[in-house]
Amino acid sequence: MKPHNLLAANGLVLCAFLIAAPAMAQNNHLDAKGMPTNHSTPAEQAQTADLNNQVTEANGEISAQDNNNRSKYQIEQQQYQEQLKQHQAAQEKYQDQKATYRNQTAQYEALRARFRNERAAYHRYEWPSRFAEWRLKNDGSMLNARVQLINGDYVGNVVGVARASDGVIEGLEVALDNGKVVWIDSVDARFDSAHGEIVTDLDASDLHHMADEHIG
Repeated sequence: MKPHNLLAANGLVLCAFLIAAPAMAQNNHLDAKGMPTNHSTPAEQAQTADLNNQVTEANGEISAQDNNNRSKYQIEQQQYQEQLKQHQAAQEKYQDQKATYRNQTAQYEALRARFRNERAAYHRYEWPSRFAEWRLKNDGSMLNARVQLINGDYVGNVVGVARASDGVIEGLEVALDNGKVVWIDSVDARFDSAHGEIVTDLDASDLHHMADEHIG
């Protein structure tokens, strides 16, 4: 190679180095002696720390949200389980009531069939005109209602109800104040809605005779 060509080549190499030097300076930091170093500057370290704090805060918010969601889910599950228990308890109570009604109705119908003639012979007072429109209600208001005679004397409390297949009340089981229990046919009872009481057209002595009726 000729000398002037060699000088040209060396010049190109030097130019290339000088061009690359600023780029190298941008990618490397200089220490106190002016030597390149990979250590971050305080400003860069502060920026890095700030980024790390942001990530930590974001992770904390996500974790808190997860905890909140888990707590909310647990509360909803507890509420659901409580509602399920209440529903099951209501169903069991309903089934128990149905069984009680069936047993009470069977007892009443057997008693009525066996003592039909005796019951037909009992004395009954004529209903006053104010009772003409009174009827027994088909809801739970019958239970525990006080029972009185047409003359106003109280004789006991309703403790049971016998119903037909369509739910209509056929008879009332009454615990008399003397401790005995008697079944009164629905035709012999009226409901005083104003006072929440049952009125019967039967005589007190007949009620006591009826209370001695037993099956078996």
